[in-house]
Amino acid sequence: MQVKPNLSANLDVQRQIQYPVSNGFKSFFARLTIFKSFVSMLLGDNSLQTVGDMVDGLLQTPAYDLTAQHLKQYPACAALICDRYIPPAHDLEALLTYPQDSLGCIYAATMKKAGFDPNLHAGMAAESDAHYVELRLSQTHDIWHIVTGFDTSPIGEIGLQAFHLPQFPYPLATMLVANSLISSTLFAPQELPQLLMSITQGFQMGKSAKSLFAQKWEEGWEKPLTQWQTELNIQPIRNSADESVGR
Repeated sequence: MQVKPNLSANLDVQRQIQYPVSNGFKSFFARLTIFKSFVSMLLGDNSLQTVGDMVDGLLQTPAYDLTAQHLKQYPACAALICDRYIPPAHDLEALLTYPQDSLGCIYAATMKKAGFDPNLHAGMAAESDAHYVELRLSQTHDIWHIVTGFDTSPIGEIGLQAFHLPQFPYPLATMLVANSLISSTLFAPQELPQLLMSITQGFQMGKSAKSLFAQKWEEGWEKPLTQWQTELNIQPIRNSADESVGR
């Protein structure tokens, strides 16, 4: 069997050979951006801007390319990446007319209560597989919170990040989990037991669950949340916020 050359990989190699100085500066500034955002988080700045800066830096490293390659081993994930699947804008008012136990209604109620914009990613396009993976993960982040049951507190957020790790090697998740452990050790050691418990719960849940990245959630808004969880083999975290969104 004749093996076809990987044109994309060959082009990357050629660029590295042709532009070694440019690539060197690019790599240096990417690492500088990552380091700066990591330190900012250690000092308590967990803003979307800081997280976005870290993502921008990581996207300039091989880490996200390896993530995309890992996901493309699985047909459903590969199809999403190949098609650059992006659903239409979310109409929260329309979703609120769905049955109260549906994913769509619970998602809309959660987003409205939190004051979140569900369409921050409208109009965005991905220039590579790596960029698409991050775009899709960012776009569905709040859905993952709802399906897993992790709340949006700092510790709940890290629990969700830990959920990613047995599913695929997500660079942002490893950085956020590592940062949280260092930060808690230095500045809030009393929170370590709860943080470690959340990380353990997230990791074990992610290990047992089917692929969340592979799901076209927006084509199943009407499906009950509990049905989604059963089909994906998820035993969600239970917290006080559950009752407020109609579970």
